[in-house]
Amino acid sequence: MSLDYERERENFEWAIPDDYNIPAVVEDHAESFGDRLAVRFRDEEGVEAERTYADVSDDANRFANALADLGVGEGDRVMHLFPRHPDAFAIQVGALARGALLVPCSAMLKPKDLSFRANDCEAETVVVHADLTEMVEPILDETPLERVVVLDADDGDGTDLDREDWHAFADLLDGQATDHEGPELAAEDPMSINYTSGTTGQPKPVLHRHRWLRCFELVNGPYWWGVDRDTDFSEELLWATTGTGWAKWFWSPVGVALTTGAPQFVYDGEFDAGTFLDLMEEEGVTRLCAVPTQYRMFTQVEGLGEYDLALEEAVSAGEPLNREPIQEFEDAFGVTPRDGYGQTETVALVTNYPGIDVKPGSMGKPVPGIDVTLLDTQDEEEVEPGETGEIAVPVDSPAIFDSYYEKPDLDDRTFHGDYYRTGDLARKDEDGYFFFEGRADDIIISSGYRIGPFEVEDALVGHESVAEAAAVASPHDERGNVVKAYVVLADGYDGSDGLVEELQEYMKEETAPYKYPRRIEFVDELPTTSSGKIRRIELREEEREKFGE
Repeated sequence: MSLDYERERENFEWAIPDDYNIPAVVEDHAESFGDRLAVRFRDEEGVEAERTYADVSDDANRFANALADLGVGEGDRVMHLFPRHPDAFAIQVGALARGALLVPCSAMLKPKDLSFRANDCEAETVVVHADLTEMVEPILDETPLERVVVLDADDGDGTDLDREDWHAFADLLDGQATDHEGPELAAEDPMSINYTSGTTGQPKPVLHRHRWLRCFELVNGPYWWGVDRDTDFSEELLWATTGTGWAKWFWSPVGVALTTGAPQFVYDGEFDAGTFLDLMEEEGVTRLCAVPTQYRMFTQVEGLGEYDLALEEAVSAGEPLNREPIQEFEDAFGVTPRDGYGQTETVALVTNYPGIDVKPGSMGKPVPGIDVTLLDTQDEEEVEPGETGEIAVPVDSPAIFDSYYEKPDLDDRTFHGDYYRTGDLARKDEDGYFFFEGRADDIIISSGYRIGPFEVEDALVGHESVAEAAAVASPHDERGNVVKAYVVLADGYDGSDGLVEELQEYMKEETAPYKYPRRIEFVDELPTTSSGKIRRIELREEEREKFGE
């Protein structure tokens, strides 16, 4: 798929049927091509499984009937906490068929994080994998959670299911009908509460409606992955490496693959670059969605170009993708990773769409149908090309969420003007390409200059000694702030005063002189959220403690 961008923008329409909902979509897929592969699953222990679209639809309805027997109904919140799993889609679609709201949680969270979410949205039901029940047990007495559904409870894990309101998922499905008479669902009905990753404070409960998934089908599918319902999927296999607890699971495995009827690969195992490349080769993955850190690790694998991949497209999201891995991946496989930008609150807003000339470091261009713009941080005036502004979307766009769940104070701050302000900063060049500059809170102001952390970080990781980097403002008596870089070194390098000087001189050649890091600290790792995003707020606070403010 190669798109004519201007024609797509001119002809785009938000075709969202009033009765759109994913349980009906999956049921329609089952009726139209029920024997088509929906999920091919593997884990690091060698377990394999497959599900057709008929399987997903049947099991979703069985689970919906079981939830009805347990008293789960329309508007109830159902948390889920399980790894990548062949039954993940049946669980999610089944809960939605009851009219319940999904509350996805990641295994990387802590019990206190789960407690916060359960209390915040008043969830009464949780679906948890048998290996993760120890995360749920400590919070049952301090949250509204009443029902616990345990996935894979029959695998001899020792989970005690004799307790009241603890149920094995497999037992619940046993004997249930494969059709379900649930509430009539509409595109405007609530679907999920996706909590933000909390890069700048407490996670926020983002309420999405069923139309969100249709927006992914209309936007993320064709303008990022390069697929739609008319794609010939007979030779395709999509793989998004995300986990079930993140918004990106809805962005791709649910919002693109499941909505369009594509076959997808799901792997449950820790990331290892060599293993993931082996899997892509063995399974014949044709379209990949990975995060920037994974692309960077791929390019460090010896003999990268010797892998015989069927890969046709590769996309990236989560944080900006640096220039180096883009070029090395393209050199190895003839496939250019295409970056995209969006949030938990949105669909993909800016992408390197299929057929675009990728500019290194750019997120791409605003997708058709979404009037993404860059506003001055102090008012609602658009900034000029080359200037930094805040990424904003009109508040009436279908591409964004409706509200924060039962948080009117947050809604008032978020939707008070004509635009939803993302809190992310970018600049646009004369050709309309967007370049990410960082969170509004992350911008470094030094001697009156505004410096985006990503430009500094992107240049630093281009040096052979640097594996990862984070740039923040560090208080300075004369300049107000200077750029401070926290650097994780690549294997084989040791931190020294000499290397600091080498990196500073290198940066003066790579960026404007005022942007080079006047302070550099070598660290073993960077602080991140549970979804892997850098928590620069922690590093800024560390600098304030060191140098005062």
